[in-house]
Amino acid sequence: MVSPPEDPNRSAAIHAAPARRKGIGTRVWLVVSDSGESHVEEVGKHSIMRRTGLPARDLRVLDPMLSYPSTILGRERAIVVNLEHIKAIITAAEILMINSTNPLVVQFVIDLQDRVSTPSDRANYPEQVEGDLQDKGHTTLPSNFKKDDPNAKVLSPAGGGPKLLPFEFKALEVCLESACRCLESETQTLEDEAYPALDELTSQISTLNLERVRQIKSRLVAISGRVQKVRDELEHLLDDDNDMAEMYLTEKLAERSREETSLREESGIEEVQIDDQRYGESEAEHSDTNSGISTVFKPNIEELESLLEAYFAQIDGVSQKLANMNEYVDDTEDFINIMLDDKQNQLLQMGVMLSTGNMILNAGIVVVGLFGMNITIELYAGQPKQFWETVFGTVGGCLALYLIAIGWGKKRNLI
Repeated sequence: MVSPPEDPNRSAAIHAAPARRKGIGTRVWLVVSDSGESHVEEVGKHSIMRRTGLPARDLRVLDPMLSYPSTILGRERAIVVNLEHIKAIITAAEILMINSTNPLVVQFVIDLQDRVSTPSDRANYPEQVEGDLQDKGHTTLPSNFKKDDPNAKVLSPAGGGPKLLPFEFKALEVCLESACRCLESETQTLEDEAYPALDELTSQISTLNLERVRQIKSRLVAISGRVQKVRDELEHLLDDDNDMAEMYLTEKLAERSREETSLREESGIEEVQIDDQRYGESEAEHSDTNSGISTVFKPNIEELESLLEAYFAQIDGVSQKLANMNEYVDDTEDFINIMLDDKQNQLLQMGVMLSTGNMILNAGIVVVGLFGMNITIELYAGQPKQFWETVFGTVGGCLALYLIAIGWGKKRNLI
């Protein structure tokens, strides 16, 4: 039996299917190095996970299609930042961001490049790090520190002289600064619109002014929620020393490099001095040395704490502005309700007075109806002045009854 010839188009489609599967999960990332240089890379999710050591659940925080609250996560080799328009992964040598044409992201990249390429005090960086290591009992400078390292921003912590901010903290500072600046700008714009609109509403209650205030209140609620999320995240970091310690990526790399160097040196010395008869003792001593070296990494978190406290104070000030604005909106709403209640009371009072007048007028109409009966009485044969006396007497009686009713109502605080 002869098999039918293969369709070349079908065969090409089968071979092309695996190529399309390889593109699943691939995104365009903007990468900014520690020297300030930037370039665009098309990298898959698994490549990012291997490159940064992050699990898949941390990468989902950066997915623009999902709505996650503001988050700053410190991991072993990277820091995940999700603040407003900033969705980035910070490592000790670079920062990766999802490529975007958002003007806020473009401005953030420009600020980041300017910050990390600042050359101030660059020459003193290795000497200061070496001095810190010697203070901790270390005698060698880690190999990943270079004299042309651009991370040269100087801080002055409370504990001593000037300290240098590593790249990951400089990038984190730019992230916080951009997010706070964005929220502060939106708050200022809303503040400039809200107070005049609220004042105009108090002076003139109209449908147009009420609609403006409704939109302003909706924006206020939205911005307040965003600011509160950023504030809560910073407060959570400041309350947890372990989370802050996880963010010292450069120091963790230096500590790891120092431990590896120490282990290699000690292993070489022990191989030279080892004796066949005392192998067990030497091995025990080596184990004790390893256990002493592999201690828990606990950096001095004062630098990061000072950095976070500065931006926590800034975002707390923005939150306070929004709280004051919200309070002003509530006060305006209460004032409008009081004005409307007063108008309603005036309308009710007018209705009571009109109802009372209508009742007295009906009483006069009853009198007129009685005199309009087709019967013969002596009064009908009287003089014309008797007619006017009856008319004025009826009208005067109605007015007297109306005044009595109004006076009684005011005395009882009904009107």
